[in-house]
Amino acid sequence: MHDLICVGCGPGDPELLTVKAVKAIKEAEVIMCPTAKEGKPSIALSVVESIIEKSKNPEIVNLVFPMVKDKETLETTWENNTKILAQKVLEGKKVVYLTVGDPYLYSTWIYLNRELQNKFPQIKISVIPGIVSMFTFASKVGISLAEGAETMAVIPSCYDLSRVKETARNCDTMIFLKDGRYFDQVINLLKEAGFSDDSIFAIGQDLGTPNEIVRKMKLGEVSESTMTTKYFSIMVVKRV
Repeated sequence: MHDLICVGCGPGDPELLTVKAVKAIKEAEVIMCPTAKEGKPSIALSVVESIIEKSKNPEIVNLVFPMVKDKETLETTWENNTKILAQKVLEGKKVVYLTVGDPYLYSTWIYLNRELQNKFPQIKISVIPGIVSMFTFASKVGISLAEGAETMAVIPSCYDLSRVKETARNCDTMIFLKDGRYFDQVINLLKEAGFSDDSIFAIGQDLGTPNEIVRKMKLGEVSESTMTTKYFSIMVVKRV
């Protein structure tokens, strides 16, 4: 049996890696990680660089996942990257695949895992979960994401605004992940869906890095200067 470990690297702070994740990374002979384009550093790799055992000199392989929506391009990418990943595993190497956050939340791993299960069933897969940004963010700003009978929704960057509005009508907490360039489009929408000006509003970018920015205020206090244009961002709005 050939083994592969997928490691969730959390929100960006190396100290938020789990003990199990650190052990797997230090023992790896091959470390594979996603990046948006050729030559661009992998964010997942940057999180773990300080704990990689340099004396073991693991092979580092970047897998390119282009930021496109074309289905054919995406499927070809998933298939090709899965073959590269599987080849290293089938060579008998200790292979770790890194992903930011948790492997099963809006992650490149989800697509690789499907391909592996379908085409390389002989590979035994282990997954180490990671702390996701919404929980890190909640701890920084002191927001309870949900309590009692409250409900919450998690919205990715590819918004269907009509769906967002309908969801907002029926949720107490709205959590927007990944692409801050779209956040400004939903402020008025949330108000129309019943979120009052007194609702709790918090926004953050580059969590767990030296460039981290975190802001908390009332929804009615939000202005254009409050918003972010960074891809790796999070916004939470909660009814009061």
